[in-house]
Amino acid sequence: MVAVGDAGTIALASQRINVSSPSISAAISQLEREFGIQLFVRHHAQGLTLTPGGQRIFNEAKRILDSAAALNEMAGVISNKARGPISIGALNTVAPLLSAAIRRSFETAYPDANVSLREGHQVDLLRMLGRAEIDVAITYDLEIPKDISFEPLITLPPYVMLAHDHPLAENDAVTLEDLESEPMVLLDMPLSRDYFLSMFQIEGRRPTIAERTSDLSVARSLVANGFGFGLINMPTKTALAPDGERLAFLPLSGEHRPMVLGLATKRSEHRSRIVSAFCDHLQSSAQKGDLPGLAKRA
Repeated sequence: MVAVGDAGTIALASQRINVSSPSISAAISQLEREFGIQLFVRHHAQGLTLTPGGQRIFNEAKRILDSAAALNEMAGVISNKARGPISIGALNTVAPLLSAAIRRSFETAYPDANVSLREGHQVDLLRMLGRAEIDVAITYDLEIPKDISFEPLITLPPYVMLAHDHPLAENDAVTLEDLESEPMVLLDMPLSRDYFLSMFQIEGRRPTIAERTSDLSVARSLVANGFGFGLINMPTKTALAPDGERLAFLPLSGEHRPMVLGLATKRSEHRSRIVSAFCDHLQSSAQKGDLPGLAKRA
């Protein structure tokens, strides 16, 4: 009920709590039968709104859930352990490389943690933080609003991604001048594309964009099969594209702004023990140069 009251639709509540829409609808109907009152007014194609009685029960149910969360937090303080649920969001390009390894590392260090993972574009992650759908986001320092706190983890300079047999792959590094006449596979995601294209603009150059994709795996395969070069900030542990073709990663020469990978959280006077433990865990790993899932740089 609380999830539907917050979301305004059963479909959105289903996505947020990972419970099927029919199950949520059946649960609401059962509550209405047991309480003997109507909790929601159903609007055709426009979601649901709480009735006055439903609003009172919603407020009390939310208070009880908040109290339960506070008790869990108190138990963690008393036992000196971080425990309980934490929802972590990760940028689409980062999630396949880091999120599973980070979850395994954190749950090994904190066995009482209950981790759930989500992914999205930068705009999606910031929206999820604002709505308290996630507790922390692993993302880049791109257009972070004032109500979001950003803690840097690691600085990632740009790299050039090439097919292993590309003539430039034999170089120690590559310049934008080398790439200007080469076809480009642009990782076409909100904010990221502007970052990559701005490198050319600053030098008064124009890339030859041959392919666009918002999927890093597709970009890797296109590059590995010779359809162009790509720009990324995170070389992977493997030099193989998803289809098994080989890739080469070379530093991009010149003065280019690096990306900063870090942790974004909603600004608040109080941070839960589990969120603090997660942030401290990753900060410690980053300082040791051993961020889970990330290829160690030479």
